[in-house]
Amino acid sequence: LFLHAGDVNTGIPESDQLDAVPDFLALHYMGLDAMVLGNHEFDKPFEVLEKQYEVAQFPFLGANFVDEKHGGPIFEPYIIKDYGDFSVGIIGLVTEQTKVLEPIYLGENTIVDAEETLKKYLPIVQEKADVVIVLAHLGYHADGGRPNLSVEFTTSDELAENVPGVDIIIDGHSHTLLETPVVINNVIVAQAGENAENIGRIDLWIDDGRIVDWRGEVIPLTSDIPEDPFIKMFTDAFYQLGSEALNEVVGVTKVYLDGERAHVRSDETNLSNLIADGMIWKTGADVALMNGGGIRASIEAGDITYRDILTVLPFGNTLYVLELTGKDIMDVLNYAATIPDGQGAKLHVAGLTAEIKGGKATNVKINGKPIDLNKTYKVVTNNYVAAGGDGYTMLEGKPGYDTYFRDADALREYIAHLGTIENYTSQERLIELDQVK
Repeated sequence: LFLHAGDVNTGIPESDQLDAVPDFLALHYMGLDAMVLGNHEFDKPFEVLEKQYEVAQFPFLGANFVDEKHGGPIFEPYIIKDYGDFSVGIIGLVTEQTKVLEPIYLGENTIVDAEETLKKYLPIVQEKADVVIVLAHLGYHADGGRPNLSVEFTTSDELAENVPGVDIIIDGHSHTLLETPVVINNVIVAQAGENAENIGRIDLWIDDGRIVDWRGEVIPLTSDIPEDPFIKMFTDAFYQLGSEALNEVVGVTKVYLDGERAHVRSDETNLSNLIADGMIWKTGADVALMNGGGIRASIEAGDITYRDILTVLPFGNTLYVLELTGKDIMDVLNYAATIPDGQGAKLHVAGLTAEIKGGKATNVKINGKPIDLNKTYKVVTNNYVAAGGDGYTMLEGKPGYDTYFRDADALREYIAHLGTIENYTSQERLIELDQVK
């Protein structure tokens, strides 16, 4: 039984350019039985997801991804696999965090409570199957590190604790590497890390429809594993499509531009400052706001290609210009001041400086002048944050317009404008005084 715990979308540039069609085709030919929808399946318009479903030809599960008006699931809530002597039921659950992380393309659809949805479907599946698996894109937070978001959400460890009757939870979303599955309340919970670096394997011994023994492990996907020649043939063909444009050199950097996940979700870096400065350069805004979760890679010293830039900014977001009062900006900064290190909502700025202390922003200056709470400023962010993504719900519905400039293209133009980057400042613009010794 071959299962995928979600987030096929948004990976390497060659795939992103082609709406992840190469990935879905590869998974189809690999014989995938089902996948659960990850939050990144909503990075693009719903029409793209429908196209991917047609290409994949395997079930997309999401019992709690429903039509907001009628309440019914958009894709299959569960499937049953019959093995003759026993059957396996697989229920798909999508993280409620999608409503904060990827709200733009949900439209008239929504993600409802995962635990309540499981309680609804579990008796139905138990009637039809001997073994019940929850294929979840929820996240494992039993060891702490739970994100601080403006929406209630369920985790896989909470499901195992609270809902009896599930045998196994195959999970994703939190990028947790469980070398061996954990057992919570007699439920086997497994997650295999991130970026297709591993594959999780669970062997089950089933007697009279019951699991009597099991063994679980994580297998690293290394170059020692032979490539399938057929899949390699057509993925190589996809890889070549658009590669010429991706390899175009747009500038040069003499320094390492730091976009490491742990760094941009905790501190300001030279790359985050470069991106925010480029947003102002492109739009002429007074202030730029950038979420750390939108920055996905670093750039090594040397030639900078369009491929490098698309790897840094892979989501295809556009620059969105808002008209915000000084009070609106203070609301943004005070929310940002509550974001713990490690979260994608970590804020990066240009045109603005502030001091953060005790979860509040103080001494805020815009272009060197104290902020005027009654003045209206031109603020550029990406369309994801402008629509309330990463918890910035105070921006939703504010007056503004989409420039339809892709953030990656704006960065490409800014780097081309700079030509050679001899150095770039990583000086903090939001200074956390609580951490100053």
